[in-house]
Amino acid sequence: MTGKAKAIEQRNLGQAVWRGTLCKCPHCGQGKMFRAYLKVADHCETCGEQLDLHRADDFPPYIAIMIVGHLLVGIMLHMDMVWHVDPLTYLYTLVPLAVILPLAMLPSIKGAIVGMQWANGMYGFGTGQRD
Repeated sequence: MTGKAKAIEQRNLGQAVWRGTLCKCPHCGQGKMFRAYLKVADHCETCGEQLDLHRADDFPPYIAIMIVGHLLVGIMLHMDMVWHVDPLTYLYTLVPLAVILPLAMLPSIKGAIVGMQWANGMYGFGTGQRD
């Protein structure tokens, strides 16, 4: 090991994920994580923590689709067994929900994943790089 290698400080995973879920900086919990809908800010505006090292990629949409899919299939089965609804009812109710719910969940899910990556020091988060 060289003198340049730094030990990663212990970071609280649960706290970082929760702060990310709230779309806040996983380090301080004060600054905004996103500068746009799903664009992670380069740095925290409050503490200066570098946030653009994340590699969330396709994981947040996958999680959102899994959650919404399970939720809507359960609702659809319940509606069919209890009320025997017309198939067009599914089209008018569940299709809009299938579009709106994942879009509403995505920022929080992406924030949680970025928080998890930050807490675990993944993809350069633990190297102490700050511009």
